[in-house]
Amino acid sequence: MTTAATGSGSAAREAFPFPGSSYRSSAPGYDRLRTTEPVARVPVAGGGHTWVVTGYAEAREALVEPGLSRAAISGPGAPEFPGFLKAPPEMIASMDPPEHTRLRKLVTKAFTVRRIEQMRPRIQEIVDELLDEMAGKGSPADLVERFTSPLPLTVICELLGVPVEDRARFHVWARQFAMVSDPAQAQEGAAQLGMYMGRMIGLKREAPADDLLSALIAARDEDDRLSEQELVVFGYALLGAGFDTTACQLANSVLSLVEYHPEQWRRLGEHPQEVPGTVEELLRGVNLFGTDTSGFPRLALRDVTIGGVTIPRGEPVFVILSSANRDASVFPHAERLDFTREDNRHITFGHGIHHCLGAPLARLELRIAIEALTRRFSDLRLDVPESELRWQPGDVNHNLLALPVRWG
Repeated sequence: MTTAATGSGSAAREAFPFPGSSYRSSAPGYDRLRTTEPVARVPVAGGGHTWVVTGYAEAREALVEPGLSRAAISGPGAPEFPGFLKAPPEMIASMDPPEHTRLRKLVTKAFTVRRIEQMRPRIQEIVDELLDEMAGKGSPADLVERFTSPLPLTVICELLGVPVEDRARFHVWARQFAMVSDPAQAQEGAAQLGMYMGRMIGLKREAPADDLLSALIAARDEDDRLSEQELVVFGYALLGAGFDTTACQLANSVLSLVEYHPEQWRRLGEHPQEVPGTVEELLRGVNLFGTDTSGFPRLALRDVTIGGVTIPRGEPVFVILSSANRDASVFPHAERLDFTREDNRHITFGHGIHHCLGAPLARLELRIAIEALTRRFSDLRLDVPESELRWQPGDVNHNLLALPVRWG
């Protein structure tokens, strides 16, 4: 057993989060650490240190280690990390057992795989309507405006029962919530989402409907149920995650395919049965996270050993998911997208008790969207050089502001 110091080599001299992250790869500094020091203590921009876990086996170990706490990082005296999403302590992602176990059990009674699968026909209908409209207006088009943003926003709003007339406001608030580089904007977005969800919950209590929010209100485990604050926080967290992350992942996946793998794009149009495997490789290799992490640090409650390295009590830890997904010991030729890859055990949705509740919905939307796009627009391509694409700075995700495309 060894204890890492402040690290060694050029990667360790860089400040966390390391520079150079993009939708195509994690920052090069993490790649260097993964091969030499997969559990390392590194300096943080602005002062202090944190531990980063960059190897695949080490990441999976860290994600299930009960001594690394999500709840403690939100507690008094915990270290602050400017530029990262600060989740409220009532959010399920911020909880440890037994509170997390209780909340997740209640939520999964309402947010079931069966409920998500029943949405398949409606998601297909939304996709077809959006693409019909885009085709009718003609080439070129902004795919973010026409498709990759309105699709997940419509799906998550319909799932929660949000009226059509309120969805434009939800879009603004969810985008604010993701602006981690501007704490005032992020807090304003969270506050607006929270107040709106509170009003929605009151309406659903009086007149339940066939939607997820009504099901969450009704969820029971013996005499236990979700509190008002838990309902509010879970509702707006689901909206933010279900909309923003899926929208960014879809746009970035399309960009990766049409710009760097046009042969695969054309192939999918003729072989739609290959879409699920392609989506999994895109989830592994297209880097959603703006800082290469999910944005949720952990705090060591006691001395914890990960990958043979001891992390002392009271130290913060970040698991670098995009780096773990590029571990060549698990994914041969990990640096490139391989659409024939088998046994794709990526951890984009996390691992262990905090595995993403929305993963089945995200997968379903991505598969339906990419199948329809490749079938209907076999020659889709960028309308501008990639270097001219605009990205939202300071966002929790790699977020394209526009994706100009043409076809025909």
